[in-house]
Amino acid sequence: MPLEIVRNDITRMEVDAIINAANETLLGGGGVDGAIHRAAGPELLAECRTLGGCPTGEARLTRGYRLPCRYVIHTVGPIWRGGTHGEEQLLVSCYRNSLELAKRNKCESVAFPLISSGAYGYPKDAALKVATDTIRDFLMENDMLVYIVVFDRASFHISGKLYARVAQYIDDNYVDVHGDSGSVRNRRMRLAQSMDVECILEAPVCASAPCFPNSLEDALQTLDESFSQMVLRKIDEAGIKDSVCYKRANLDRKLFSKIRNDVNYHPTKRTALALAVALELNLDETAELLQKAGLALSHSYKFDVIIEYCILNGIYDVNTINQTLFDFDQPLLGA
Repeated sequence: MPLEIVRNDITRMEVDAIINAANETLLGGGGVDGAIHRAAGPELLAECRTLGGCPTGEARLTRGYRLPCRYVIHTVGPIWRGGTHGEEQLLVSCYRNSLELAKRNKCESVAFPLISSGAYGYPKDAALKVATDTIRDFLMENDMLVYIVVFDRASFHISGKLYARVAQYIDDNYVDVHGDSGSVRNRRMRLAQSMDVECILEAPVCASAPCFPNSLEDALQTLDESFSQMVLRKIDEAGIKDSVCYKRANLDRKLFSKIRNDVNYHPTKRTALALAVALELNLDETAELLQKAGLALSHSYKFDVIIEYCILNGIYDVNTINQTLFDFDQPLLGA
């Protein structure tokens, strides 16, 4: 199952377990910790008193009580001290130990805050990278739906450099129909017309007229490769397992099974593009895969422009792409 980034209050997440960014006493505190204790009620604190605390990097499990989840998994993140005191390894341990504890208790869905990125001072972009990398590695070997829950936009951003580059690419390529001035539209129209003329002048002269099927029956006998068939062919050409492909695409096994077993499967655009990313298709190959599903990239949609930028720049990590989409208020791939 996939990784999703959502904007929500973690105490409202209806999952098997939520992860609490606790302190070593497990007796409550501020931020996420305090919010979870308030929402769960005094019974949570009473159970936490019996646990004897929790060292940094480890995890402990309690019931969820008044929360809409079965369990709360408490983990203690590292305090940021410049990055030279093992903070990254400890933060990785928080995520890994929490996920393993959820797995042992048969949880199918869990929700994480961005651990240590608040009062503990861990840089948010670095904390996000640790979170997504560790969760991704776990999901390559396990089936679980994992959420990273962000309370507000101020607590989540991709790196400044990537954001600036994507923003510039959107500014250069995104066609905002409603905000486009007449002069800009005219300039684009003149450019398109000049390109059409060049294409006509450069096009080879065909010696004979194109061949068309004589009947509908003939046309149906010469159908092109379907979306499903192209995906399966590309997986074989890449020499990877189905599970590697659908997990790289941030898709779950059940959805991929439908694609594999239905030659006429018609995907959503997000699913098709997720598979293009997982297979590391170039822009032409991506356009071909979309065409198999009756879809196309368009500069009229920011979502499409961001995906185009990522593919052109060799960014095929679905988590990085989804973080970028999230930061621009766009839907995510897969999931």
